[in-house]
Amino acid sequence: MKIFVPPIKSQGIKTKLVDWISYNVKDVEHERWVEPFMGTGVVAFNLQPQRALLCDSNPHLINFYNALQRKEVTGDRVRKFLNEEGNKLLETEGQHYYTVRDRFNDKGEPLDFLFLSRACFNGMMRFNRKGGFNVPFCKKNSRFAQALVTKITNQVNNISDIIAQGDYVFKHQDFQKTLAELKNSDLVYSDPPYIGRHVDYFDSWTEEEEVILNKGLEDSGCKFILSTWLSNKYRTNDYVFSVWKNCYVATKEHFYHVGAKESNRNSVFEALLSNIELKDSIENLEMELRITKEESLLTSKPKSNNSQKQLLLKL
Repeated sequence: MKIFVPPIKSQGIKTKLVDWISYNVKDVEHERWVEPFMGTGVVAFNLQPQRALLCDSNPHLINFYNALQRKEVTGDRVRKFLNEEGNKLLETEGQHYYTVRDRFNDKGEPLDFLFLSRACFNGMMRFNRKGGFNVPFCKKNSRFAQALVTKITNQVNNISDIIAQGDYVFKHQDFQKTLAELKNSDLVYSDPPYIGRHVDYFDSWTEEEEVILNKGLEDSGCKFILSTWLSNKYRTNDYVFSVWKNCYVATKEHFYHVGAKESNRNSVFEALLSNIELKDSIENLEMELRITKEESLLTSKPKSNNSQKQLLLKL
């Protein structure tokens, strides 16, 4: 599966999980794909549903994709903008980053948002209590070298083409408003901030909100799928077996770079929770028993490496 990477960068992006998610959901019938937490949009843009409602509480994400949809942001404009701002970044030894950051926090322009997304430290998307972007510079004065500018320009063009081919609606709103708009023919993919884990998001995330999300999805009558974490080497996500106890569980081992600290960069079992049986899923109780018995938590089957098999045969 060819993966289309969005131009907006963010920690926790599902780029390396899209193939697995697609494998599990591509045959599920639905009339509209809905995301209450679209984030960078990488899942929707790669599954490419005919109709989609894509929502987020971060207004800057929605502003960017609406500008892309209206052709206010284009590949040509992005290339020109990043070349100009990248030169200023180089000339000022990185100080221009903070000029752009102040300008963005004042006016919220989509191109400034893109610039910050690609020039900030460690790809973090973090805002202060007043809604101001507060991530420092990545300290690479030559950040916008021509190769990266071309890469981002291509990403903008690819996602723009995907949006143009479908009936997509982008909305800045709280997840509860999105839940209120659901129809029983929708397929809902939820990717909320991971409860109990490091969170860099426009808003925080609480246990109360996790419970509200669960009730809203269950009461909607829709088919739904939710991304979360099952376990890491330190602990297990108990909410999978309490709040989400009625859901099937599918798992895949994944490695996240979340946060600046090395201690936050660990392998984790990623989980897809659903109210429908997926190709890789098992029942919730079975997964809980596996944990109790310290058995394998993996439900997805690793892809075979045919080239490696052929090499072994030759040897």
